[in-house]
Amino acid sequence: MMNAYITKLSKFLPNEPVSNDEMEEYLGMVGGKPSKARSLILRRNGIKQRYYAIDKEGHFTHTNVQMAANAIRGLCDEKFSIEDINVLACGTASPEQLLPSHAVMVHGELGESKNMEVVSFAGSCCAGIDALKYAAMSVHLNPEANAVAAASEWSSSWMRASYFQEESDHLAQLECQPILAFQKDFLRWMLSDGAYALLVQSKPDLNQISLRIDWIEITSFANITETCMYAGGEKDENGKFTGWASFPEKEWLTRSLFALKQDTRVLQDNIVKLGVDFVVTLMEKHHFTFDEVNWFLPHLSSMFFKEQIKQGIEQRGLHISDEKWFINLPYVGNIGSASAFAMLEELLYSGKLERGQKILMMIPESARFSYAYCMLTVC
Repeated sequence: MMNAYITKLSKFLPNEPVSNDEMEEYLGMVGGKPSKARSLILRRNGIKQRYYAIDKEGHFTHTNVQMAANAIRGLCDEKFSIEDINVLACGTASPEQLLPSHAVMVHGELGESKNMEVVSFAGSCCAGIDALKYAAMSVHLNPEANAVAAASEWSSSWMRASYFQEESDHLAQLECQPILAFQKDFLRWMLSDGAYALLVQSKPDLNQISLRIDWIEITSFANITETCMYAGGEKDENGKFTGWASFPEKEWLTRSLFALKQDTRVLQDNIVKLGVDFVVTLMEKHHFTFDEVNWFLPHLSSMFFKEQIKQGIEQRGLHISDEKWFINLPYVGNIGSASAFAMLEELLYSGKLERGQKILMMIPESARFSYAYCMLTVC
């Protein structure tokens, strides 16, 4: 039987942590006025600090590609170099360009690398686990090869006040209140920057703990749900989404079409219920219970959802005890597609793992409600 093992993880978090009180010093104030929604959103999401690849003057210190490349370099040591990589899979929700793909730009940034198989995954929070699944499948197909999966986000580039200034000025000219709509302001206080990388091989590292990938399951509920988190378009009152190319160019800025937006009503109605439905299906398919899981790593956009998930699970007659939850959202921030890897990296090097333990990862994606679950065994 061919196996795939995560043998090493690395991270790159840019600059120093940014506290809640400092956020607008980095992101700026739309229309020169503090956000009215900021304090409410921060109080609910439970995030105390995060990282930005931007300074207080509004200058970028790192790009998405640079952060991803730095995380990948962190995998290297005297036994493994960039030249040794066979497959590179990268995921992000915040690429710097439409074309070329994010992953080939990362490949180019690595510089000293050789020709290799490179694949990109776009979308939202599941893009990182998509990359990991591709890496695992690559090793399954070719046990002599290795694969690197990376996830990175450059969310601050989309959240600066200048991104919304044209819309604010336009509203003022129309004698409207130049206040940023809640669905656009919401994500400015939720997301942050950073990158993580994982090395996947066909054998465990005998000198340290490795993580066997038992299975990764991903599904989409887009067939029964409307768009929830989006960028590059708008939704109308009936939930119909229209992409940016269908709008006149002059409206791209006055409507902040490329800003990240979240329909919190649709989020609340679906995010927990569908995630619980899917894990119940997987418990039947893979014949496991939460009693057999030693560590539960749920990607949460907000600590608000921890109790919501617990209640949703308990309503199905199930239970995950508190000591099994491992979450670092409050002090790492919500790094989108890299958040699941952020929890896994910290847990792997925490000294808390014991061989034979089971780790269940949960990655919900609210864009149009995709979900991923991953079961790992500590080896």
